[in-house]
Amino acid sequence: MITFGCPDRTGIIARISSFLAENGGWIVEAAYHTDPETGWFFTRQEVRADSLPFGVDELRARFADVAAGLGAQSTWTVTDTGSRKRVVILVSKEGHCLYDLLARVATGELDVEVSAVIGNHPELGDITRAHGIPFHHVPFPVNDPEGKQAAFAQLRQLVEKHDPHAVVLARFMQILPPELCAAWSGRTINIHHSFLPSFIGARPYHQAHRRGVKLVGATCHYVTADLDAGPIIEQDVMRVHHGDSVADMVRKGRDIEKVVLARGLRWHLEDRVLVHGNQTVIF
Repeated sequence: MITFGCPDRTGIIARISSFLAENGGWIVEAAYHTDPETGWFFTRQEVRADSLPFGVDELRARFADVAAGLGAQSTWTVTDTGSRKRVVILVSKEGHCLYDLLARVATGELDVEVSAVIGNHPELGDITRAHGIPFHHVPFPVNDPEGKQAAFAQLRQLVEKHDPHAVVLARFMQILPPELCAAWSGRTINIHHSFLPSFIGARPYHQAHRRGVKLVGATCHYVTADLDAGPIIEQDVMRVHHGDSVADMVRKGRDIEKVVLARGLRWHLEDRVLVHGNQTVIF
């Protein structure tokens, strides 16, 4: 799999296609997009591994010259889809997103290794262990900045031990400090329980209920140091009725949160998300 971004110009597609053809590469899926406002070109090329006379490391080394010649610098990746990717999931007390992801993994719908689940509360330990996945409880003390800093240090050590391709905040009710946002940039995924940028902060369904909204939504986005303002991967909405209570809206919102998070995680793991600034291209 090759994902690629560079300044747009004539001949980019021809150069990539020629490179792959010269090495016997069989393209099975290709997507392209040019952003006219930024003048940036994006592509994703899926190539049959058995059509190449060498492995992914050699492909990466050879493609580096092509990328450099097109001005891609660091905005390109070559990955092997045959290697199962690793995910670490962070949780608190609400389990609907975790339950959904574990079910998708157990049924083979989501082909990923969940290396660990880490919670700042112990409630979701039993369901995690029932799926044969290690659960780590890292308590976060209240009104204790030094204790919270130590908890984040422990969390970082546990996560980085697995070197995950994605860190999923499945309703993890702690704000990651800037140093963790930077260390895990581009691979930390959050599900936000509203249709950003509306109703940010606490109790979004209560805010929405007071405004009499007719739609509730969810937003899956990458985590940055700017709270709830990272590049958006996926969003969706569900209709609500004027007779719905807050509890009804929460129930419906949880349904859409699960779907949006699963979609966003899948697209990230399949290298379908290309980030440029605070925007994303989804192939």
